Amino acid sequence: MAGLNPMLILIAGGGLAFLLLIIGAVLTMRANRSLVDQRLEGYFEDDEFAQDATRAEESGVQAHLDRRLEQTSWWEKISRDLARADVRLKPLEYVFVRIGLTALGLLLGYAIGGGSILFTVTGLVLGYYSLGFFLKWRQKRRVRMFNDQLPDLLNLMVNGLRAGYSTLQALEAVSREMPYPVSTEFRRVVQEVQIGIPLEVALDNLLRRIPSDDLDLVITAINIQREVGGNLADVLESISDTIRERVKLKGEIRVLTSQVRFSGTALAIMPILLFFIIYRINPSYMGQMLHPDNPALKPVGYCILGTGLLMIIAGYIAMQKVADIDI
Repeated sequence: MAGLNPMLILIAGGGLAFLLLIIGAVLTMRANRSLVDQRLEGYFEDDEFAQDATRAEESGVQAHLDRRLEQTSWWEKISRDLARADVRLKPLEYVFVRIGLTALGLLLGYAIGGGSILFTVTGLVLGYYSLGFFLKWRQKRRVRMFNDQLPDLLNLMVNGLRAGYSTLQALEAVSREMPYPVSTEFRRVVQEVQIGIPLEVALDNLLRRIPSDDLDLVITAINIQREVGGNLADVLESISDTIRERVKLKGEIRVLTSQVRFSGTALAIMPILLFFIIYRINPSYMGQMLHPDNPALKPVGYCILGTGLLMIIAGYIAMQKVADIDI
């Protein structure tokens, strides 16, 4: 690292400054909205009305892009992923941040690799996918937290219903008493119902934000009870016992398989990381794979690297499948 060109360090610093500039611009645009629009967004977080209510404060270019792109499946997928990860960004802001991270990864790869194409491309790929990996991690973490809190949620609802609460009042009690993320999500459900959205639609919105099979079972029971009647408290109590046993079993399985998952991740990362470290320390040694002295051997090096990468990916997938036990 001591032999790095100062110009490369300046380029990397410029890339970081560019990313911070984009993030600052995004935060500034969000802070300039009126108080009324911010309050409306709290009630219409994932509804079309929120987009219409806040679009009046957006720039003409942003509003035009939103209108052109919000009908596409790609734009809808970004909105759904952001809602599931509870990341308070709009799709267009998400695109800007992702472009900034991609540029930063490219510049850092170019600077760390001393101008090497291999490091530059690797930095570009990591920068492009880093935000997507972060969203996936946030989504899995929130769903796991929600499922762990679901039995306590159902017990609270059962006690409220038996005390004479209506379904909406029981949901409101859940939003007050339960921790994050249950409290946040059910507060949205209560707010949507209070402004006139049917409870069935509000619960469907909740299921889109939290794609949980256990939650789907609970919502189905609530909808059926509202249509045909019955004792909802007894149904939810039975579901709570079942889910509690499933959560307990999943926790035990997660502990027993944690070593396999960690080993799969470590064994997949280690050879790739080692290749880049050796390539950075001694480019002439590892460079024989990419730029051999005999040009006729160049396809052989690519085949070796490609085969090794495919075997690493296959081994990682196999070990994760072994650790993924469906209940």
